[in-house]
This record gives sequence, C-alpha cells and structure tokens, in this order.
Amino acid sequence: MAPRYAPSLRSRLAPLLLLLQLVFIVIYAFYVEIENDVRADGITFSKLYPEFQDVNVMVILGFGFLCTFLVRYGFSGSGFNLLVSVMATQWAVILTGIESWYYRGKIKINLRSLVVAQMCAASALISIGTVLGKTNPVHLILIALLEVSGFVLNEWLLQTLLKVPLLDSIMLLHVFGAFFGLMLTWSLYRKGSELPFEKEKSDRNTVLFSMLGTVFLWMFWPSFNSVLVDDRTPGRKLWAVCSTYLAMAVSAVTAAAVSVLSSPKGKLNPVLMQSCILAGGVAVGVSMSVVQQPWEAMTIGFTAAVVSTIGFRYLKIHMLLAFQCHDTRAVLSTHGLPGLLGWLAHLLLQIKDCDDHTTAIRFAVFHISSLLITIALSLSMGIITGLLLNWNFWRPTQDKKCFDDQAFWEFPHLAVRK
Repeated sequence: MAPRYAPSLRSRLAPLLLLLQLVFIVIYAFYVEIENDVRADGITFSKLYPEFQDVNVMVILGFGFLCTFLVRYGFSGSGFNLLVSVMATQWAVILTGIESWYYRGKIKINLRSLVVAQMCAASALISIGTVLGKTNPVHLILIALLEVSGFVLNEWLLQTLLKVPLLDSIMLLHVFGAFFGLMLTWSLYRKGSELPFEKEKSDRNTVLFSMLGTVFLWMFWPSFNSVLVDDRTPGRKLWAVCSTYLAMAVSAVTAAAVSVLSSPKGKLNPVLMQSCILAGGVAVGVSMSVVQQPWEAMTIGFTAAVVSTIGFRYLKIHMLLAFQCHDTRAVLSTHGLPGLLGWLAHLLLQIKDCDDHTTAIRFAVFHISSLLITIALSLSMGIITGLLLNWNFWRPTQDKKCFDDQAFWEFPHLAVRK
C-alpha cells in the first residue's frame, strides 16, 4: 500500500498558479508588445536566436537535470524547475520593462529582453537549489517571484547609482542567488538537519541524470556568458566565447585533480565533479568585461575550481553545523565562491589596466560598493522571503516527506485501489 501523505495542495497551488497566470495575461494584453524593427529584424534574429536557444537549453534542461541527483526527487527536481523558470521569466519581462513602460507607455520585448529575463530566472533557480527537496511548489513559486524582484531591483540600483554596465550587473546573479539562497535555507532551517534526511541520498541512475544536466550547462555556458556582450566592438563576443571555454576546460581538469586529492580513497566523486567543473564559467562570467588574455581566463578557471572543490568537500558540512544553513545542492560552493572570485579578478584586472592611481581608487570604491549592495540586498530579501514562507498557511512539507516525489506527483503503480 502506498504511504499516506499530507493533504493535497489543491487549495493553495492551483489558485496561486491560475491567479498569477491570469494577471500576467492581463498585463501583457494592455502593456506589452513585441518590438519590430523591419530594417534590423532579420539581422538581429539570425544573430540572437541561436544564443537565445542556448540560454533556454541551459535554464530548462541544464538546471532541470542538475536537480535530479536525489534518489526520490527526480520528478520534482526537473518538473518544478520548468514551472519556476517559466513563471519567473514572465515576471522578469514585466519588471525589466518598467522603464520602457514609463517612458514609452508600453513594455517592448524582443529576443534580447527575453534573454535578460531568462538570466533573471536563472538567479532564482540558483537560490532554489539551497532548499531543494525541503519545500513544496507553492514555496518555490513565491521564492521565484520575490527573488526575481530583488535581483531586478539590485540590477537597477547598480546601473542607476553606480553606472555599472548591464553585463557586469546581471552577471552578479551568481552571487545574488547564492547569498539569497543561504538566507533562505537559514530561515527555513529544520531541527535535526545535522543528520542526513532519510531520503537525502543519491544512486547511480540519479547521479547519471544529474551529470547530464552538468554536461548541458558546460556545453552552453559560453553562450550564457557572451550573449549580452556588446558586439559593436570587433571580436569581443568571439573572445568572450573563447575565454569562457578555456576557463571551463581548465576548471574541469582541476576539479578532477582536486577531487582525487581530497578523497580518502583517492577516487573521483561524481556529485562533487558535476558541480565544481562549472566554477570556471561562473567566475569568468563575472569578470568577463575585463579579461583580455587567454592565460587570465585559464588562471581564473583554475583558481575557481580549486576554491569550489575544497568548499564543496569541507564547507557544506561546516555551514550546516556552525550556521544552520542546510544547502542541499552546495550552491555556495558552485556559484557563491566562484562568483566572489570572479568579482575579485575583475577588480584586480581593472586596476592593473588603469593609467593612474586616482582612476584605480575610484573604480575600486565603486566596484566594492556594487558587491556590498548586492550582498546586502540578497541577504535582506532572503530573510524576508524565509519569514514569509515560515507561515503554516503554505502547508510546509513534513520532515519525513522531504526529498520525496510522492508528496506531489501521481504514481499509477502506487495508487491505492478501493
């Protein structure tokens, strides 16, 4: 007989999804239109559509399969990823188009604005990795809406107050998502998490599917980093692709080596590998606008892999015991630490290229301020979101039902026949 689970979410999830979707439809009906430039449309479409598809594959397939490593949470890991990403993207299109609505009366959308919205959604998917398996779909939708709102606000503050370019501000999504997620999992901490949950484990098949997600992310990450690079500078987009590939190639090799060195049995750890081989792409993405030489990208990838692998091996358990942050997917090691490393590389490389001390000091002040604003806003939004989700009205998942698909999905072979 199938185990008995908590009451269905029919009275919570379905009304929330339908209400949000109807509100989005109304907003899009009155305030959103597709921007159409006949002269440039053909050129823009042919250039951007392949990159749009690459980012789409990363967000849907990459992050979706990456979250299937838990032995009894594969349906939820991939299915909820799709649900959250499409809801977050629709919401991000509205938020990022508010300025266009203010000045032009309409929110103009095109492939570029869709790509920006998907990257905002990616920041929410990063945050959700910290509470993977410990929340229900209602929680995930609320997290996505609030996290995207905070990230768009952070992007607007950086561009308005500090004149940070779009590429640099949006690439801080790794840092924002990681610290938002840490505050989220801290606010939603469950007593007894020091010991692994009953179903918080992996097996051969789930790790294989998760590695497939890593492969998708690894393959398409150069497009993710280069899609917003200004192509008016000759060769700049090509260099962004090449530097990302080199950084990720080095990080894959380095992660394998450090994984073997840090293993008591001297063997590769597949769960560690599938997260840490992406560290180079994260770090070089944050510093993309100032990387000029191949060796710089490769050095960033090497350092990011070392930091990420060591962090995954030793930091995850210490964060749990010392700060009560149960980070399910080790988001801090995969995105947070490499993101901070990329920010530091950006600072050092930009100062190296400055002609005088005054310019270098001015840039350093603004660059440090951008990080402080990002971390402060992500921590604040994470705490606020966590407090909201602690409300029992959302029917939080019971401890013994965490990391289990049967709490949310129908399985015909387990149905109880009356």
